[in-house]
Amino acid sequence: MSQIDGARLFREAWITGVHQHFPGEPKPGYVTPWDDTPQWERDAAGSVYEQVRQFIEISSGHAARLSREQKGRFVATCWTAQMFKHFEDPKPGYVADWPDLPKWQQETDADIFEAIEKAAS
Repeated sequence: MSQIDGARLFREAWITGVHQHFPGEPKPGYVTPWDDTPQWERDAAGSVYEQVRQFIEISSGHAARLSREQKGRFVATCWTAQMFKHFEDPKPGYVADWPDLPKWQQETDADIFEAIEKAAS
């Protein structure tokens, strides 16, 4: 899968997760379709997709043994690095550590890892 297709997969998994886990009506920016997603966010999604894909690959499939929390934490950490890359002074919520993320976002991040894992197999 190309990095662009991987970025789309990431975004689609994010939107699906938000719809499934977000309490109430999500902010429009959380569910912006791919074609309306800003370029920096597309680039970040592609980078995180690639990091997760490579992590799965170099584990020789053993990343499947990680807990959902470990999978979600990995996605969240990769995303945080992208926020520091794309923003000089990112909002605190963009770079919050795992325990400080809302439950819906933790679940969505784990869903993203599992979507990439499924696509990689």
